[in-house]
Amino acid sequence: MSGGIATRLYRGELGVNVVGRRKLWFAVAAIALLVAIGSMFIRQFELGIDFKGGNEFQLPQSVGTLAQAEDALTSAGAQVVTGQTLGGGLYTIRTAPLSTADSLRVKETVAKQFNIDVSKISDSQVSKAWGGQVTQQALISLAIFLVVVVIYLIIRFEWRMAIAAVSSLLLNLVLTAGIYSLVGFEVTPSTIIGFLTILGFALYDVVVVFDKVQENTRGITGSSVTTYPEAANLAVNQTLMRSINTGLVALLPVGGLLFIGAGLLKAGTLKDLGLVLFFGMGFAVYSSIFFATPVLVALKSREPRLAAHEQRVRAKRTATKKAAETRREEVAAGAKSTAKGKPVPSKAAATEDDEVEVGSLAGSTPRPGARPGQGNRPGPAKRGGRSGGGRPGRPSGKRR
Repeated sequence: MSGGIATRLYRGELGVNVVGRRKLWFAVAAIALLVAIGSMFIRQFELGIDFKGGNEFQLPQSVGTLAQAEDALTSAGAQVVTGQTLGGGLYTIRTAPLSTADSLRVKETVAKQFNIDVSKISDSQVSKAWGGQVTQQALISLAIFLVVVVIYLIIRFEWRMAIAAVSSLLLNLVLTAGIYSLVGFEVTPSTIIGFLTILGFALYDVVVVFDKVQENTRGITGSSVTTYPEAANLAVNQTLMRSINTGLVALLPVGGLLFIGAGLLKAGTLKDLGLVLFFGMGFAVYSSIFFATPVLVALKSREPRLAAHEQRVRAKRTATKKAAETRREEVAAGAKSTAKGKPVPSKAAATEDDEVEVGSLAGSTPRPGARPGQGNRPGPAKRGGRSGGGRPGRPSGKRR
């Protein structure tokens, strides 16, 4: 039932085996990275005029539709790159670089075609050096951000969690950049700003999961019930609903910004910012669940004390399972001997206490996402029958 699944998901009891299947998630991430990096080298990026240089023309919307304005500029000899609608009743159209004389000629030709004054058409040149400065500043900001994040995570958690979190952040950036390269979205300064914005969102989700992992694994070597991977997987299940809710709450307004603002209202600036936020936040939710914690477990499993602890837990489970199987065989043999009328050896006596003990010994690996149990503790022995030859609750002797 969907209601039952939703309730178990909210309580962290759905038992999704994320950590146990980490090789699968690593394979998926490796394939996605290969596709993204290959696209960046083969297809490369569609850079806007802020990075390539060009001219920008602004025309009043009274000339007609945006398509008609773009066609007019193309007919006048300009190579149109992008066009969008601005507030205040204006169109802005960006073209490939033009000389000053060519720019003036294009303005006069377009003004004559639409029968408007040349002064109503403004133009400006955009140097590609400006876009290079934006990229350089963005890379410096990214490096500073990653350094601060690593220092914070080492102080707050440990260096292995810092490596796992940074790996997750870099995965988000590469996959989002790969989407831009594959689909051919234009890269603008708004795109760069969006890339820096998704880093904070991705880090928040990872820190929430790691905080629960730290809580579940504190002092784990002092117990022989749960291994580190199982406790980490439980943490993922316990924060799974929170990650989904956070992702939905973030993606809904961004989706509205993208599909309504850019799709219906034709606001090009919103499209540049909305695209990177939408894909970046979606990848952040995925990586925080299926990549960051598996990477952490892979690093922690190499730690000698945790490896030794996992061997002890598994050895104890194997011994418990064998003892339970042996006791089941003894109980079955005793029942078979009783059915044939043969005396039952005391070793294989099938009593109710034996069955209770067998049930307590039948422990196995916890279900993924299940909380560590306390085990079945046998209760006090039941008192039945008569004691001392008299009836319970009645004093001995004759009645008066």
